[in-house]
Amino acid sequence: MPYHFERSRPGSRYADALLSPNLGLTIQSVRQAVVDGRKLIRVLERRGYEQISVMGLSLGSWVAGLVAANDPAVQKAVLCLTAGSLADMVWTGRATEHIRASLAGQIDLTQLNRAWSPLNLENYIGQLARPDLELQIVLAQRDTVVLPHLSQPLIAKLAEAGARADILELNCGHYSFALPPYILRSGLRTLRLLTG
Repeated sequence: MPYHFERSRPGSRYADALLSPNLGLTIQSVRQAVVDGRKLIRVLERRGYEQISVMGLSLGSWVAGLVAANDPAVQKAVLCLTAGSLADMVWTGRATEHIRASLAGQIDLTQLNRAWSPLNLENYIGQLARPDLELQIVLAQRDTVVLPHLSQPLIAKLAEAGARADILELNCGHYSFALPPYILRSGLRTLRLLTG
């Protein structure tokens, strides 16, 4: 992903430019992540891989969802700790309070949703509900980063569209998701999806 690990900006402690108060930079960064994901799929196809799956966690779930929606080669997608609207997540999440504070007085949530509509997974329901795509969505019931109620509109719209979606809700938070037993339950469920 852009601004992560070896792609990080000099002096930055985390990927602060991937999701930021700079609305255009956020769109550009997420777009770059999606383009890079699709390029990786082309590499895998050239190497003879026939089963293509994507998986993303937190902000990576939006990237994985956008890759799955926009690349018909993806047959399975696992979206962990996700919701439909990235704008709603940023506006309400504890980890993104600094972004909301930077935008205060300049833009409201309705305007942010409009600006970031290309990043809203709910705008790709038709592509995510295609018959040849299996979805798994893993949610944390005590998540303070991606508030649980934000995931419900996405899940409802996927169900209405007839998506093949397996929903797993765990009684954990955003960060405790990575701890046993939650990560084990999620991992086993994901393994069943990917090997099934």
